[in-house]
Amino acid sequence: MGSNDFVTLFFLVAAVLIFLQLRSVLGRRTGNEKPPFDPYSPRDLAKGPGSDDGKVVTLPKRDEAGGEERFAAIDAFAKPGTPLNTSLRELIQYDPGFNPKEFLNGARMAYEMIVMAFADGDRKTLKSLLSRDVLEGFETVIADRESRGEVVKSTFVGIERAEITQAVVRDNEEQITVRIICQLITATYDKAGALIDGDAEQVTEVNDLWTFARDVRSRDPNWKLVATEADA
Repeated sequence: MGSNDFVTLFFLVAAVLIFLQLRSVLGRRTGNEKPPFDPYSPRDLAKGPGSDDGKVVTLPKRDEAGGEERFAAIDAFAKPGTPLNTSLRELIQYDPGFNPKEFLNGARMAYEMIVMAFADGDRKTLKSLLSRDVLEGFETVIADRESRGEVVKSTFVGIERAEITQAVVRDNEEQITVRIICQLITATYDKAGALIDGDAEQVTEVNDLWTFARDVRSRDPNWKLVATEADA
């Protein structure tokens, strides 16, 4: 897992997904989780990390750097002595190649992919990016929309802010929580084509807290989304 592979692998995932979608067109957390946050219809969020083995955000390769050198990326990212710096330093004991800046870049890309796949009802894409518990919640919301004949049309304007708020290793699982503030244009239409929610021209701000996780014992460098929460 090399840090130079981090963004490359994410772009590769995105490229493969886009290729598969184009080919199709051209050819013709604990059991107490609530349904996930729907940016297009206010709902409670899925809470609690899942235990799925697949992951979504790719880590850099582990290296053998010792001493304080291995903390250089951590100290450049979070001020030494702060709770975040301390937690990231603890995490790097389990994952020496972890780079918070590269992780955050990958998390931003994953966020956009997940939000747009959710709006489009793209279960295949979501399956590769979400833990089992979170996927079940998303699929429930999508199925409800489809049963009512509703269609969501959405434009991802961009991410205004993204920051790591918490990092922890629990039961051999790395868990990193990211606060993301993004802007969306979204509108929901009923089966007759009438607007029932949102605005096709209005930009809406969405504030989320998403938690990604991976098993530190696994050779799989990828992460998956294991919990979502609206950030009030």
